[in-house]
Amino acid sequence: MSECLVIFTRYPEPGKTKTRLIPVLGAEGAANLQRQMTEQTIAKAKALQCERQISLAVYFSDGSQPLMENWLGTSVVYRRQSDGDLGTRIAVAFQTELEAGVQGVVIIGTDCPDLNTEILTQAFEALKQHDLVLGPAADGGYYLIGLRRLLPELFVGVSWGTSQVRQQTVEIAQNLDLAIAFLPLLNDIDRPEDLVGRSF
Repeated sequence: MSECLVIFTRYPEPGKTKTRLIPVLGAEGAANLQRQMTEQTIAKAKALQCERQISLAVYFSDGSQPLMENWLGTSVVYRRQSDGDLGTRIAVAFQTELEAGVQGVVIIGTDCPDLNTEILTQAFEALKQHDLVLGPAADGGYYLIGLRRLLPELFVGVSWGTSQVRQQTVEIAQNLDLAIAFLPLLNDIDRPEDLVGRSF
């Protein structure tokens, strides 16, 4: 099965990224955290590439392709995120990669420092036997989603940015009679309280 790991990220421009953390970190500090977490995520993805044959695509917002290449190098594919809400952008990314002939696509963000190559491997292995793979985040969303075929219904009618995202997604999947695999529960870094006990 040909596999692709998609990473959603944002160019770390101060004032435009990690805005909920600006009150405690400042605009520059929040941008630096975004930069650091993205670099850590890319490093894990490249480590996974040493273990299994996967392609890697970085879907970015803000900045430009030259800025992204100067930052993260030219060894990965870059695509600009589509317009629309998060659900639309995720659906378009799945459509793009699946229509290119990839048989299993896993999408992650850069907000989950506890996500490691073992869990990513679990995701791709689970995708061989399930229609949908979800990595549940403690805030009620998900840090990872994997599909083998495009299911746009999963991204319609979801209250993006709320604690209802995962539950609504699971309900849609159950209504579609999908086989779902769940990964370990992990924490995202989105709000000031998420930084407690963390060192970057």
